[in-house]
Amino acid sequence: MILVGLGFTFLLGAIVGSFLNVAVSRLPLEKSLIWPSSRCGVCQQPIAWYDNIPLLSYWLLRGKCRTCRTVFSLQYFGVELATALGFAGLYYLEVVCNIHGWRVAFPAEQILGHAWPMWVGFAWHAALFSFLMVASVCDLGGREIPLRLTLTGTLIGVLGSALLPWPWPSTAALATPQSAFAPRAAWQLADGTLGLGIYAWPLWGPLPGCLAPGGNWQTGLATGVVGALVGTFMMRAIRSAFSFGLRKEALGLGDADLMMMAGSFLGWQMLPIALFLSVPFALVVGLLNMALRRDASLPFGPSLSLGILLTLLGWRWIGQSDQARFLFFGGGLLMTMTLVGGVFLFLSGFVFRYLRGGDEHGEDRDR
Repeated sequence: MILVGLGFTFLLGAIVGSFLNVAVSRLPLEKSLIWPSSRCGVCQQPIAWYDNIPLLSYWLLRGKCRTCRTVFSLQYFGVELATALGFAGLYYLEVVCNIHGWRVAFPAEQILGHAWPMWVGFAWHAALFSFLMVASVCDLGGREIPLRLTLTGTLIGVLGSALLPWPWPSTAALATPQSAFAPRAAWQLADGTLGLGIYAWPLWGPLPGCLAPGGNWQTGLATGVVGALVGTFMMRAIRSAFSFGLRKEALGLGDADLMMMAGSFLGWQMLPIALFLSVPFALVVGLLNMALRRDASLPFGPSLSLGILLTLLGWRWIGQSDQARFLFFGGGLLMTMTLVGGVFLFLSGFVFRYLRGGDEHGEDRDR
């Protein structure tokens, strides 16, 4: 049964990946994703259905257009394969292994041996994966993350947050919220276990009286909206500080829009961790870009996307400690860290500006 599920999700991912290729090629040009049908970019001849079979057609045609023999980029096959592997991997980790510890009680309603809420959770995160894939490929190819993509993703994320409020898909009753400083008290289930939903955590703990005890559309909507706002303002603050220091654009607005979209899907708590995890990958991508393309620009979107996915898959271990809850929901501590971080970014801007000024003056003296 697991092999059937892996095969199904791999095939589904390949089909979705074929559509993602259309999005990658058309969104930066602000073209429709529906019309016209897929066609060769050189001879403009429509591509027949038998030449548009995910994964297979590329190799059967040896990566060329049947009509004009123009060579297609290997990126098309790569996106389809990466999406297929990503979907199958998500299925195995989230549905088979249940790495999030989702507590469901629907034994009578199963699909391929798994309760249907598990599949809803998989589909939700697969949708986020698809948005991140398109954003990453667009950023790698053109150093731009289309606003249409991130806005659409954010709207879907906010809508889904209202329909799937925390602690969904857990069916256990929630305990009465207490102090956020008491271990586990703010999101402990009535049976004494810790519940993880589609959103790992609600927007705050303990929840305000108008939202408590959770499980309602108001809690979900607020979680998605707050996540989107924190994502975009966090990245815009970082962008402003470093742009001020370097006297040139340090991060694109597309990166802020990407984190806005991720926040609408996941809530705000995962975003700082994802940003932290993305930095080493960004350095690797930057070095490879310089070595292979001799391009000094840094596409940050792929690294952010990878950091987001790693944080999502590892949140059960990253964020479920009492120390993490104390950090994210201790109001005074969180405010202090925010202020300290803001001052650090502001001072960093002055340092970068001073160093750049010193270099410029040094160059002038050499002349």
